[in-house]
Formats: sequence, structure tokens, C-alpha cells
Amino acid sequence: MQFGTIVDWRVKPGDAVKRGDVVALVETEKGVIEVEIFESGVIESLVVQPGRKVPVGTTLATLSGDGKKVETQPAAKAAVALPTTAAPPKDEIVPAQVAAPVAEESLRLRVSPLARKRAQELGVDLSTITGTGGEGSITIADVERAAESAKTITPANAPVASKGLDLTAMRRVIATAMTRSKREIPHYYLATTIDMRKALDWLAAENAKRSVTKRLLYSVLLIRAMALALRTTPELNGFWINEAFKPGDGIHIGIAISLRQGGLVNPAIHDVDKKSLEELMESLLDLVNRARIGHLRSSELSDGTITVTNLGEQGVETVFGVIYPPQVALVGFGKISDRPFAANGMFGVRPRLDATLAADHRVSDGHRGGRFLLAIDRLLQEPEKL
Repeated sequence: MQFGTIVDWRVKPGDAVKRGDVVALVETEKGVIEVEIFESGVIESLVVQPGRKVPVGTTLATLSGDGKKVETQPAAKAAVALPTTAAPPKDEIVPAQVAAPVAEESLRLRVSPLARKRAQELGVDLSTITGTGGEGSITIADVERAAESAKTITPANAPVASKGLDLTAMRRVIATAMTRSKREIPHYYLATTIDMRKALDWLAAENAKRSVTKRLLYSVLLIRAMALALRTTPELNGFWINEAFKPGDGIHIGIAISLRQGGLVNPAIHDVDKKSLEELMESLLDLVNRARIGHLRSSELSDGTITVTNLGEQGVETVFGVIYPPQVALVGFGKISDRPFAANGMFGVRPRLDATLAADHRVSDGHRGGRFLLAIDRLLQEPEKL
């Protein structure tokens, strides 16, 4: 992303915060994310107000800690768009399709662009709403409460054009990332077929002991095996930055999640190798649910050290993915299906799964990639140890 719009502040000057606290909601072209703070201290000031679109790197708020005051940069200048008829100065990035009248109106009504869009979808008059956000700004929750009270248009009847615009923006972001990936990353691909009989038999026996709400999906076995296999091939877990490999600070697996309205996001589950299967199942369900309602955190979208995509539910047998830069590897899983199998002179049918690896040849080679896939296979033959 190059720009973001403050939707709402979750803190105010004088509030004490600690690392990991969600302090703001920011709208990006892939939706609204919860922004976490990475230092502990006390909020001194909120520099950028809700409704303002500013470039990445702009100071949004100041924080005091240990008596040290943070210098601020003027945000007003960064947030003002040039007239659409003026040519931008050389080497200066100008917010795309942002006009000054829109920014002025958003400031006057103290309503974020996302809340305004939601109001249009639901047929809500913003002038009738009292905002509950920072400094009285109107939030999405305010709009939806007003819509429910007035029994106006439901989301199912929302204009298609608005959703189409959102999808277009998201596809543009995806296109940029994937174009960069194929242009800059020398991909190599490997594939193997895994016998899933032992894993599925163990899973069926294990789930029989559990209540319906506590049962495990086979996907968590795949993700867990993948995380443990990365311990043997750490060069697949990290980033290519500044012409060098940077190992990940943990095994944070990005999960490719398709959104109901279209598009794709890639939030991560942190420290997968340290989670039990139960914890991983809870994390996976929580992540998918929050991704589809737009409640992801900034760290979940930026910390992924490798990505997994599973298209088995779509009937796809083999997935050859595109690496998500600056990551250096992506694992793909297809559907489990009964296939002919021969071993020790005997012929039969077994549930089989195709697993693939797309990796960056600048960091690893086929030998190491092959060891990684073999490690996944071996781990799935002993599911009770996952």
C-alpha cells in the first residue's frame, strides 16, 4: 500500500497503551485493518484525524515513554490532494483519485470514507447520526445502528457498483504484488503426492472423542506438519529484502483466504510450530471469520513468513502458486482423493494428496525444497506426534 485512511481512533490523548494494543482502524484497498502499537507508553496527541488519507510513513500519533517526547511531522500537508487538473511534481507521489472537496466534506462531517460508503449502501442520512468515534466522528458501527433502527435497506440490497469498485481496487493490489513476484522472483516448483490414510484414520478416531465444536479439520494437520518441517529447512521461512535473505523471527504461516465478495487476503497465524492442534484449530477459525468480516490486525497482514494455499475444497488436485513478496516460498495443497496405489508388490486404492512448493531460487534450491516436502510427508505418517 502507498496510502491509508484513518477510519477511527480507539485511543485518545492521555491513554496508556502497551505493545499489541489496537489503537486505530485504517482503511486500505484490501479493507479495514486494526493497527497495533509496537511500543508501550502514553498517547500524547493524535496527529491525523479520521477521514484523512495520508501516505505510508506519515506520523499518525505521538507517544511518550520514559519521558521522551516524539517529534511530529505535519500531517495536514501530506493529507491534502492536488487538484485533478494539476500535474504532480517530479518524483512526488500524489494520492490517486482524492479530491480536496471530498476531504473537506469528510472533515466537516467527521465521517470516514468507509462509513460514508456504508451509509450509501444502507440508505442512511449521515446528517441524522451522532458519531461515537474519536472526537465525535461517525463510525461504521454508528451507520449500521442507524440503519437497523430505521429499518432501511439491508446489505443484501446494497448497490452492486459500490462492491464492484472495492473489488477492482483489491484486484489492482493483487495484480501489483503478483506482477512483482513473477518479474523479480526466480521461481522453482516441486510436487509430491502424500498418502493420507494414516492421518485421516487418526483424525477420525480423535474427532470421535471430541464434541462437535471441538473437532479438528484435516487442514490443521497440514499446517502443523508444514510448520514443523520448516524447522529443518529455515531458508524457506523468511524474506528477500535488500538483495539478501532475512530469516523470519518465528514461523508465521500466512493463510490464503478468499473473501465472499471476491478478492483474496493473506493474514498469518503466528508461531504455528508452538501451537497445539487445538490452539491451531481455534486460531484458524478465528482468522477466517475475522478476515471475512474485515477485522484483521496489521501484524497479521505483515508478519507472514511463508504462505499456504489450500484449494482442495474447490476440487483442485494440484496447486502451483505464486510467491507473495517479500516471502520466499509458498506451499499448495489440493484435494484428497482415492487413487490407485502400489507398494511392496501390492496394488490398492489410498486417499492421496498433492503437495507443491513454489520457492525462490535465490535463497534455496531443489534439493532443500525436496527435503522440506519429504519432511511434511513423514510427519503426516505419524499424525499422533503432530
